[in-house]
Amino acid sequence: MRESRYKAAIIGTGGISKAHAGALAAHADRVELVAAVDIDGDRARDFADQHGVPQTFTDPEVMLARVQPDIVHVCTPPGLHAEQSVAAMEAGAWVLCEKPLCASLAEMDRIEAGEAATGNYTSSVFQWRFGSGGRHLKELMRKEAMGRLLVANVLTTWYRGDPYFAVRWRSTWKAAVGGCTVVHGIHIMDFALWLIGEWREIRAMMATLAHDIEVENVSMASVRFEDGVMASFSNSILSPRQESVLRLDFADATVEMTRNIYTYGNQDWSYSTWEGSPHADAVKEWGSLPPNVPASHVTQVGSFLDSRDRNERPEVSGADIRGTIEFLTAFYKSAVEGRPVHRGEIRPGDPWYRLMNGQFQLLDEAAA
Repeated sequence: MRESRYKAAIIGTGGISKAHAGALAAHADRVELVAAVDIDGDRARDFADQHGVPQTFTDPEVMLARVQPDIVHVCTPPGLHAEQSVAAMEAGAWVLCEKPLCASLAEMDRIEAGEAATGNYTSSVFQWRFGSGGRHLKELMRKEAMGRLLVANVLTTWYRGDPYFAVRWRSTWKAAVGGCTVVHGIHIMDFALWLIGEWREIRAMMATLAHDIEVENVSMASVRFEDGVMASFSNSILSPRQESVLRLDFADATVEMTRNIYTYGNQDWSYSTWEGSPHADAVKEWGSLPPNVPASHVTQVGSFLDSRDRNERPEVSGADIRGTIEFLTAFYKSAVEGRPVHRGEIRPGDPWYRLMNGQFQLLDEAAA
C-alpha cells in the first residue's frame, strides 16, 4: 500500500463528474481530489465548493502543469476524450475516462500510442463489469456450468426529453459523437460483449424519431457471435418507462438482469429454468450470488487504484476496450450503409476507421 495519497483531478464538472467525486471520496484514504477543471469557471468553483476541492482551473494544460496529478478523471463531452486523455498521460498521470473512451479506432490508436510512449494508462468507465452479479455470471460462463449460451437480448429503454438536450452539445455529432447507441446503450452493450466474447457480424438500423437533434435516439441491431450466439440489441431514449434489461438463454437456464436503469446489485438478477427441468436444484446453486458489490463508479475506482498501486494495466483499457470501440463503429457503419458489417473489416484507410459515427464532413472541417 502506498504511504501517501494519490493526487486526483477532474476535467469537466458537468453532471457525471459528481459520480466521480463521490467515488473518489469513498476512497479518501487512498486518493485526494485536489483540482477541478471546467471551461465555465463559475461551474468549476461551484463544484469545488460542493466537494471540498482546493483548486479550480479553466484550462486543462495549466492544471496539469501546476498540479501534476497522479490520476486524472476525464468527464468532458466525448469528442474531447482522446485528446485530453493523451495530454494527461503525457503530463505523468493515469487516466480514468468517461464513456465513450474515444470517437474512432484511429483515436484508440492515439491513446494506445500514448500509453506506450509514457508508461501510463487510460481506462474507460464501464462500471457494469465490476458488480458481483456480473462477475459471478462470467465465472459460470467460463465453466460452461449452464451449458452453451444460445440467445441474448440486450435492451436499453431510457427517456431523454427537451431539458436534457437543452445542453446543446448532447445533441450534436461533433461533441457527443452519437446518441442513444454510443452515449446510453453503450453501458449494457459493453457489458454484454464482455460476457459473451467476440462477435462476428452485425446488422443495424437507427433513426431520429423525435426532438430537434442531430444524433439518433433509436437504434437496433442483430448480432451473430463467433461461437454462434444470436443476439438482439435495442437502444431507445424515447421510452417513458425506463429500464435496462439483459436476458441470456443458455441450454439449461435463463439468466436475467432487470429492474434497474444505470447500475445493478445482486437483487436485480434472476436464474430460472423450464418447468420440470432436471436442472432445478442446480439453478438454485447457480443463482446463489457472492456478497453484494454494486456495479458502480466506487467499485471501478477501487479496482483502478489497485492497479495503480501495482503499476499494472487497469481493466477496461487497451485491448480490453478496443473491441467495444470497434463494435460501436460497426454498429454505425451497418446502420448508415444498410448492410452487414463483419468484425475486422474496418481497417486503416477506411473512413469509418477515422470517425465511428460516419459524419465524415467533421473530418473535413477539422482539416480546413
